Amino acid sequence: PEEEETSKKDGKAKTQIKKTFPGYVLVELIMTDESWYVVRNTPGVTGFVGSAGAGSKPNPLLPDEAKFILKQMGMAEKTVDVEVELGEQVRVTSGPFSNQVGEIKEIDVEKYKLTVLVDMFGRETPVEVEFDQIEKL
Repeated sequence: PEEEETSKKDGKAKTQIKKTFPGYVLVELIMTDESWYVVRNTPGVTGFVGSAGAGSKPNPLLPDEAKFILKQMGMAEKTVDVEVELGEQVRVTSGPFSNQVGEIKEIDVEKYKLTVLVDMFGRETPVEVEFDQIEKL
């Protein structure tokens, strides 16, 4: 992660990009023996923060810690307030299926996505859209 830092030198403002955690790499992965082996044997990796010692697997960041780091990087969590239910009719407002009307088949709150059944060529076709790409009818 990086952040911009402005400093004044000789009366002039100078903007620099400063690394938040210099020398550290943040990795999001599903911890398996194979994935851990790949990261551990990557050239330049000397160890893991949060591991008890040589050969022990590291502890993951707590969700609050990860959210804080992502927020510092400007990658704040999406917040879209849409009150919809399964079986409800909606209109897709953007993307390749814009102006299509369909029925909500699935709602994935964690990923901010919906599966909507739209009519294409006389058949119902499932389309995955984000919450901000629909409007209630």
